[in-house]
Amino acid sequence: MKLLLDDKGGAVLRDGKPVYVHDDGREIVFDGAQAFAKIGQLTGENTDYKRRFTEAEGKIKAFEGLDDPEAARTALETVRNLDVGQLKTAAQVAEIKEAAARTAQEQVAAAAKASATREQELAAQLEKRTGELNAHMIGGGFASSKLLTDDKHPSRLVIPPEMAKAYFGSNFKVEDGKMVPYDASGNKIYSPNRPGEVADFDEGLEALVRACPFKDQIIKASGASGGGAQPGGGSAGKKQIPRAQFEQLAPQERASYIKDGGTVA
Repeated sequence: MKLLLDDKGGAVLRDGKPVYVHDDGREIVFDGAQAFAKIGQLTGENTDYKRRFTEAEGKIKAFEGLDDPEAARTALETVRNLDVGQLKTAAQVAEIKEAAARTAQEQVAAAAKASATREQELAAQLEKRTGELNAHMIGGGFASSKLLTDDKHPSRLVIPPEMAKAYFGSNFKVEDGKMVPYDASGNKIYSPNRPGEVADFDEGLEALVRACPFKDQIIKASGASGGGAQPGGGSAGKKQIPRAQFEQLAPQERASYIKDGGTVA
């Protein structure tokens, strides 16, 4: 999917929203407000799953040692209240105690199994919802980034959002409902304009682009001519293909081509 451009190279807008084109030619309008509303919905659902997971985990702790303490306590109380004088032999006492203990153990095992299964289900649901939320937020960040949609941005990239996400997406994490950028060393990237605060999405993406080895090939108007050609020396041995051919490549192929030093005419 790529941004739809007009004859002058500007982004095509419909009702004030950028238009993107799928690989099969379908056009879609990216509604930022709707996307962030969906993110809010997923965040709420994620919070609910976390709460339910915490409640289930708290209940399971009560079963440590005796997974069903109430059932075991009832069984032992029954044994203590037996009138031993009414029993014919000591063997009957032992038999009743064994039966009560066996029943309690079966109840404990069943409760423990049910609790463990439920805990696994809630953990899987929480992980799935968290993954969906993170992917949606990060994908929306690339789709609406000014570095990828605003032709007047000084660090405007000449690659589509999918390609930027394929290469830089792993540098963003969702923490407490916010996207946090990390550099190649795993350190948080901080805002150059707001000292002490974590960089927002575009600030983080711009820092990552500036630090990548092929920034001159992906930043528009980087100072080179002819899609990365060297002055007076041609392309200095680097590969170069027409933009039409470049856009026919899959996102991963585009990323590999640029990473290997390839340029686009």
